[in-house]
Amino acid sequence: MYNQNQILADGIVRIIGVVMTCFAAVLFIADLSDAKAESGIASIYAYSGTKTASGERANPSGLTAAHRTLAFGTRVRVTHRRNGRSVTVRINDRGPFVRGRVIDLTPAGARALGFSGLAPVKLELAEN
Repeated sequence: MYNQNQILADGIVRIIGVVMTCFAAVLFIADLSDAKAESGIASIYAYSGTKTASGERANPSGLTAAHRTLAFGTRVRVTHRRNGRSVTVRINDRGPFVRGRVIDLTPAGARALGFSGLAPVKLELAEN
């Protein structure tokens, strides 16, 4: 089907609903067709001083974010759809796990976009 290099090179992937179970874990198979941008609601992390899913320590002043499917280390340009402000963040965690939300930002990322609760955003792969 798709190899690891194709998934990492494409960046943003879309879940198509094919589910496989393996040792009681659920894997989602990604469809790579034209998934270059995503829109939805951004929220702010609630930090507890623990490690992220990537293994690094959570840093509320860093420009990092959580996304459900993007590879760790992927850089994403997040644009606030109401005020036009944007910031580039690095994916280092999994989430958000609330329907309709597409990304969890650090407090520093939310400040850069000019919001303090929830905000409508557009996500695009950032050029390195």
